[in-house]
Amino acid sequence: MASPDDLKFQEFEEATDLLSSNPGASTFSISNTGASSGDVRLDLSDDEGNQQENSELLGGEKQTGGFWTFEYYQSFFNIDTVQVLDRIKGSVIPLPGRNFVRHHIRSSPDLYGPFWICVTLVFSVAIMGNLSTFLSKMGDPDYHYRPQFHRVSIAAVTVFLYAWLVPLGVWGFLTWRQSVERQISGYTFLETVCVYGYSLFIYIPTSILWTIPFNWMQWLLIVVAMVISGSVLVITFWPAVRDDTKLTAFATMAVIVSLHALLAIGFKMYFFQTATYTGSPHTAQNITPASNHTA
Repeated sequence: MASPDDLKFQEFEEATDLLSSNPGASTFSISNTGASSGDVRLDLSDDEGNQQENSELLGGEKQTGGFWTFEYYQSFFNIDTVQVLDRIKGSVIPLPGRNFVRHHIRSSPDLYGPFWICVTLVFSVAIMGNLSTFLSKMGDPDYHYRPQFHRVSIAAVTVFLYAWLVPLGVWGFLTWRQSVERQISGYTFLETVCVYGYSLFIYIPTSILWTIPFNWMQWLLIVVAMVISGSVLVITFWPAVRDDTKLTAFATMAVIVSLHALLAIGFKMYFFQTATYTGSPHTAQNITPASNHTA
């Protein structure tokens, strides 16, 4: 018959060796509070924090910081290259009935693509504008090239004001009409900014082609760019205003397209002034017919 000492828990050498080799290993202890109560207490000191954190993640209770924190804005730039390229492709090839918000950005609207598109457009317009001016006046002996760095500032103010103030106005108007007409569906401010930012991408390759010193070619490129980018805006915002009155719907779309066209025309008139060189009076006086030099 076993003695009472044999029924007690004994220390095992394997456990002692394990703790000596890995002091940070998680352990738990079972203590018997009494024979009559039979309560068992488990000590999960190292695992309680992890289990609580995992339960919060599975339950979707992970809290985000306020708008004054860096984590709040970090989510707007959480996008990969494949998504950016897909959205750029959607802005360059607008298809009828394919809403840009619903098919491209509704899952995760971002500010990464619009920000870098605006920055690239600023430098593209300013640099190509200087190059266009140089090429158009390259044959003029009275012209002395001077880099016009102030054009970068003007382009930056114009592009970023347009990319933020116009979407703010459109979003505010749609929100107001949504409160007046309940059947009107609107977009969030972030979605509106995202649409306008990606719609400006077509002006980047167009500004490079504007260096071609032919005025008719430049205006043709403007028309093509306005049709492509304007189609993205029309296809996107028409479903949001078509349930409104006809006058309000068509007036809203006319204002959106007109402001977008005004931006492109302003680029052309200020940054890409193609001058037709006819020769200066001093040069004309120095040109003599070849027959006067013959005997």
